[in-house]
Amino acid sequence: MARALVVYESMFGNTKAIAEAIGQALAADVVEVSDAPDVLPDDVGLVVVGAPTHAFSLSRPATRQSAANQATGDLVSTGRGVREWLDTLAPLGHHVTAHAFDTRVKVGWLPGSAAKAIAKRLRALHFQVPGKPMSFHVGGTPGPLLVGEPARADAWARSILAEART
Repeated sequence: MARALVVYESMFGNTKAIAEAIGQALAADVVEVSDAPDVLPDDVGLVVVGAPTHAFSLSRPATRQSAANQATGDLVSTGRGVREWLDTLAPLGHHVTAHAFDTRVKVGWLPGSAAKAIAKRLRALHFQVPGKPMSFHVGGTPGPLLVGEPARADAWARSILAEART
């Protein structure tokens, strides 16, 4: 099987924790978006991309600044976000399957999703995006993750792996 890569953006560490759970289940390389390659290596056949939902979509510089203003500790992602990475990602030279996830506050039904925006951008870049985007929930803007979310991320990643093997 081709190599898997998990790319994430995380302000408070919640999306990072989900990315790490996914990466462990997939035996994938896990990289913060500032360190993600602008050209995917030829041996990468699966990419999982995640970010926090800010203002009903992917973060922008202004929403990242707003999050930074709410932080009580160090931020995880301090450079570019997933939106900017996807805007600069070179066209694919080979077949790559991709999946998208986000972290978001769980309060009833809310419109918008970073994961849906990621999936749309991945499709525009000619990734094969076979599944629905996945959301993992936090208890408030800075978190924490709700109980069981890392285990749910592990299960989701294992389902991606099983799908890739069939």
